[in-house]
Amino acid sequence: MQLYPKLIMDALATVTYAGTKKNLVESQMVADQPVVNGQKVTVVLEFPRDTDPFLKSTVKAAEAAIKYHCGKEVEVEIVTEFKSKPRPEVGHLLPHVRNIIAVSSGKGGVGKSTVSANLAIALARLGYKVGLLDCDIFGPSMPKMFHVEDERPYAVEVDGRQLINPIEAYGVKMLSIGFFVNPDTATLWRGGMATNALKQLIADADWGELDYFILDTPPGTSDIHLTLLQTLSITGAVIVSTPQQVALADARKGIDMYRNEKVNVPILGLVENMAWFTPAELPQNRYYIFGKEGCKQLAQEMSVPLLAQIPLVQSICESGDAGEPAAVSSDTATGLAFINLAQAVVTVVNRRNAELPKTKIVGIK
Repeated sequence: MQLYPKLIMDALATVTYAGTKKNLVESQMVADQPVVNGQKVTVVLEFPRDTDPFLKSTVKAAEAAIKYHCGKEVEVEIVTEFKSKPRPEVGHLLPHVRNIIAVSSGKGGVGKSTVSANLAIALARLGYKVGLLDCDIFGPSMPKMFHVEDERPYAVEVDGRQLINPIEAYGVKMLSIGFFVNPDTATLWRGGMATNALKQLIADADWGELDYFILDTPPGTSDIHLTLLQTLSITGAVIVSTPQQVALADARKGIDMYRNEKVNVPILGLVENMAWFTPAELPQNRYYIFGKEGCKQLAQEMSVPLLAQIPLVQSICESGDAGEPAAVSSDTATGLAFINLAQAVVTVVNRRNAELPKTKIVGIK
């Protein structure tokens, strides 16, 4: 059969691109006129980005369509190009972010996300440029805590790449998988899907210039933590716990994860959340419901700073549920506690940067 470009284009017009639900020609994905050299055909297909989920299936379908319409003996070469520049390699992500802080806990329910949100806001109130990433793919909470559940991030073009524009509230740039999934539906994803989504929130977002990038990690130790360690050079970790022994036992595991010789991320310090209960009508009284100074003792045992003791106050929960975290106001005892925490974090980060080399990205497979 005599081959010519129009015959090839007609074949490509029978292939539907799932991203647009139109054929390749209508989608304007055939970048140049097909090149015919005897029985060899070269086609250039342009995709939106190098991470396009339909790339492989579309290339195979295009090759099959040409062979079907032009003959099985035709030698087909599909060249792929991308409208968006490829994602930077690991080690070159977030070049304008100075400090990356992982906020972790050994177990759930200790208020880690509350501490993350208020720490980010307090740092912003101190005049720093702050980003916050909700790394809990299966239980995102930041959209509600910042009262931005109805917001939907949009794409912006930066240096030839289509990037997600973070939502900004209380002076903090923030992203969460919660913006992209139904809040009333369980996220039933395998580990690989969750980690890929997390990588996109990190690498395919316009975080810009930040002094502090806070990672609100899920409780425990999981694929998510390993992905973060393999993707980012984490400046240090802040461990959140409540004073009771069960929580402290899990906090030790969290500390051990970061101190593992293959990980070697500095522990910036501990935060004791729900340290005591103070009723509103008796502001001078302290009731140690979960035990007294358990984190202080653990900090001494592990030779790390105790960054703050946050009291158990009903208003912290209420303000979080209402989308106005306690750190928004420094007129209250809890708001002041988070401002003091932010100042302590700045101090230990500056000391860490002066005394220790940059953390290496983990190479565990």
